Amino acid sequence: MQAIEAFLRGRIWVKQFLPFPEELVQAAIDKGDATVISGISAGGECARCLENSSDYVIPFHCATCGNTCRYCRTCIQMGRISSCTQLVLWRAPHILTKRPHAFSWHGKLTPQQENASTAISESIRKQEHHLLYAVCGAGKTEILFSPIHEALQKGLRICVAAPRTDVILELSPRFQQAFPDTVIHTLYGNSPEQTGYGELVLATTYQLYRFEEAFDLLFVDEADAFPYSLDPSLERTVKKAVKPSAPIIYISATPSKTLQKQIAVHSTIFRRYHGAPLPVPIYRSLWNYERHIRKGKLPKVLTEWIQDKLQKKQPFLLFFPSIELINQAAPLLHKIDPSIQTVHSEDPGRKGKVMQLRAGTLSGLATSTILERGITIPHLQVAVVGADHRVFDRAALIQIAGRVGRSAKDPTGEIVFFHNGITRQMDAARADILFYNREGRA
Repeated sequence: MQAIEAFLRGRIWVKQFLPFPEELVQAAIDKGDATVISGISAGGECARCLENSSDYVIPFHCATCGNTCRYCRTCIQMGRISSCTQLVLWRAPHILTKRPHAFSWHGKLTPQQENASTAISESIRKQEHHLLYAVCGAGKTEILFSPIHEALQKGLRICVAAPRTDVILELSPRFQQAFPDTVIHTLYGNSPEQTGYGELVLATTYQLYRFEEAFDLLFVDEADAFPYSLDPSLERTVKKAVKPSAPIIYISATPSKTLQKQIAVHSTIFRRYHGAPLPVPIYRSLWNYERHIRKGKLPKVLTEWIQDKLQKKQPFLLFFPSIELINQAAPLLHKIDPSIQTVHSEDPGRKGKVMQLRAGTLSGLATSTILERGITIPHLQVAVVGADHRVFDRAALIQIAGRVGRSAKDPTGEIVFFHNGITRQMDAARADILFYNREGRA
């Protein structure tokens, strides 16, 4: 029974997929420790993502129960939830238990980082929401370590949520190293099964669909990023995943005006931890680049940029506006150097390729916006092919530029916006970076 409680506490789980014998689960239900609810309520609301729009909660003939059921389209990527789906939740009271947690990070924060870390700790104690507005490379993760350790020492259950798997995979080893004896669960699509009670949960925001009033403290990393910024269900889910009055700490290098207005308490850092300014984008024209690539030829100026990085043995990322264009460019890049590979959201091997780029076995990656966040590689150089494309908005371009110069050993680097015409989004991104550099010197 303890194993069932450890797994279920704070979770919403489909009964038939629980990793326990059916008779043990039923015993917990009969005792009143667990309860069963319908996936879709009689009023038409999804219990998992709280969707209640008739555009997304759809009637259908259900082969499982033989009746007309409704199912939820909003969270279907987590497995279909319908009216006859039985969801199990743990309802027995939880006794808060405290235990010492080791803290193995021995780095030193800058004065700005220290101020932000202290302010976040104070917000947690006051149970108030907080926005950490800090530029790419400000050392946001390190700022969180001390507040998280304090919360763990109090017996609080904590979640750090981020919108993309790549970000979670980047964060996981850093948290494992900082908190070596804490039970940490790392949850993302197709992640290995993790049982027991996670004291600190690192999860993609979609994974929060499976939690309800689970966390005493929640950090939302990259709060401006897709899909969180464009999917109202994820905002609802974040609020559902925390206990009443639990503080939520939002973290972003490019927070929206709306988020800045919603959260009363802010900490701002416009300076990187190593003190060097953010690299400022360079504009270079790349006329009719799509037509050239479709015809099997890379534009000369792009080829020369790649060859320069190869000669200097500098790892690089080439951001493209679409997977289609990445695939068309792939054989052309291989002709320049076979160690240039491609990666995008549909590539199951993207984690390994990023590791190879970091290790130096790959010289460069042609990528979609999937790598605009959560990746740190020393000496990295970056180019955006088609920075004028609508997929590259101001926030995306700032984040992409933020991949450059993150290492204290090499805080410089090149960020080039190859374009077919300068856009307002490109100018806005460049203007913001210049603003951060001015403010960071103040």
